[in-house]
Amino acid sequence: MGTLLRSALRPLRRLGGLRGPAADVPLRNVRHDAADLLYPGHIPTSPLQKALLAAGSAGMALYNPYRHDMVAVLGETTGLRALKVLRDQMRKDPEGAEILQKRPRISLSTLDLDKLRSLPEGSLGQEYLCFLDVNRVSPDTRAPTRFVDDEELAYVIQRYREIHDMLHTLLGMPTNILGEIVVKWFEAVQTGLPMCILGALFGPIRLSAQSLQVLVSELIPWAIQNGRRAPCVLNLYYERRWEQPLRALREELGITDPPTVHVRGLA
Repeated sequence: MGTLLRSALRPLRRLGGLRGPAADVPLRNVRHDAADLLYPGHIPTSPLQKALLAAGSAGMALYNPYRHDMVAVLGETTGLRALKVLRDQMRKDPEGAEILQKRPRISLSTLDLDKLRSLPEGSLGQEYLCFLDVNRVSPDTRAPTRFVDDEELAYVIQRYREIHDMLHTLLGMPTNILGEIVVKWFEAVQTGLPMCILGALFGPIRLSAQSLQVLVSELIPWAIQNGRRAPCVLNLYYERRWEQPLRALREELGITDPPTVHVRGLA
């Protein structure tokens, strides 16, 4: 039994040496020595190993929602079915199919920050950059995919991670706990990823009574309604829409303005 557990948990020991977004790598088939890895950083795992990784990462993510590495592991080890559905949606959409073919990445090395700063006020590009600056976040904090045993699905979940801040921008949500929960509800409806569903359901545990009341009565219904109405957000080639007014993009997607509550001041 001890030997079995040591074998199953071996992938955890390799997590420490794999950091950074690896954003310049297009996630296509490569071979590393004798091991047939599907993409750079891929860690092949058995069903038992995936189950143990899912259980351990779920516990850590619930204990500390800001452990993005554990949230990432949870998403990869539990999201196979949802990722296949998302991949099929992208294949059926012209813009989504092109994204799957060209594999664009969002990172500091691929973004032209000077161009984004020069865009008109209210444009998607400038609003996205403003979101990054105000909330002091970076697209380079998104963990690289490791445990998805399909290179195309690995790109799908990587793309989902890299547009997460774009969804904050579209929804007008800050990065405090309340804002993250609202985005998680939108993502849960949009993607069906178990990771998002768990975050949406259990994230409110840490909220104050006032924030919980606002969340349940106003923000969750708004997020669910917009998540259902909007087309798949993975089918948007955001890099080609930087100049588009944010309000026009929201109208295109059917995303309405959030309820008039001060989300940033609540926790």
